[in-house]
Amino acid sequence: MTATINENVSSALELDHVESHLHPKPSFDLADHPVPTGFEEIWRFTPLARFKGLLEGSASDTKLTRTEELPAGVTLSTITREEAKALGGIAPLDRAAALAVEYAPEVTWIQITGELDAPARIKLVGDSADEQTWAHIVVSVAPFAKATLLLDYSGSTKLGAQVTYVIGDGAQLDAISLADWNNDSIHAAQNSLSIGRDATLRFFEFTLGGDIVRSSTNIDYQGPGASADLFGVYFADAGQHLEHRLFVDHTAPKTRSNVAYKGALQGQDAHTVWVGNVLIRKIAQGIETFEQNDNLVLSDGARADSIPNLEIETGDI
Repeated sequence: MTATINENVSSALELDHVESHLHPKPSFDLADHPVPTGFEEIWRFTPLARFKGLLEGSASDTKLTRTEELPAGVTLSTITREEAKALGGIAPLDRAAALAVEYAPEVTWIQITGELDAPARIKLVGDSADEQTWAHIVVSVAPFAKATLLLDYSGSTKLGAQVTYVIGDGAQLDAISLADWNNDSIHAAQNSLSIGRDATLRFFEFTLGGDIVRSSTNIDYQGPGASADLFGVYFADAGQHLEHRLFVDHTAPKTRSNVAYKGALQGQDAHTVWVGNVLIRKIAQGIETFEQNDNLVLSDGARADSIPNLEIETGDI
């Protein structure tokens, strides 16, 4: 009995020390996320010059215009950065997300507390690609709640965004991210989803516009029995750069992940990037995982990069 307890304690402690070889350590401290040079693994596909100063970072009061359709069981309010951190979730894994947390003029807090009888929709519209915009959104899903939430992005923008989901035990969430930007838009986003024990997540991502879009989606698990399905669809036209990076961190045993992204591209210098990474920690025994990316290149001059990765710290999968 004592040996079993010691083994469980050792496994739990190891969770704090094992880090992904492909991703930096999560941190809210901006100093931990220096301006990238393009030689870093997580930035090597990104055309940094086209971010037009976004990654240098400066404070801005510019906001996206927001409208919402919220059924009973959903509330929306504004909180401080420190209050947002106290709600939990995954800290920023790159500079764009850290800048969004540091400089967003406010934090939008979406609380889901019951079983919704209709989807909740929040529409976010950019008014100008010349003005730097920062957005920080936190979605809290109460234990055993059930909901569908759509974040609908459109217009013109130069946006750095951090969207954090904290999904309670036994909850069920369908989260949809639709980015249908105008062609002059720049969007660097991190979607961070922390899933509670026996909770179920389905995340749908649609990227259909923008000059350059870089979306990082990160998953971790707060207890056994948690399940995540991540689906994505994207289409790039001439000159567009659409980049999707997924990091599934199996931080608990008997958890499940399924990743399937599909893209199409056409036109000169259309470029899509998909990088998937699954980290299976020593504690994450008896898990199930799958990742797939398919691309349809419709013309000459277009390029699709697709890189799956798997990091395994245990032999009991």
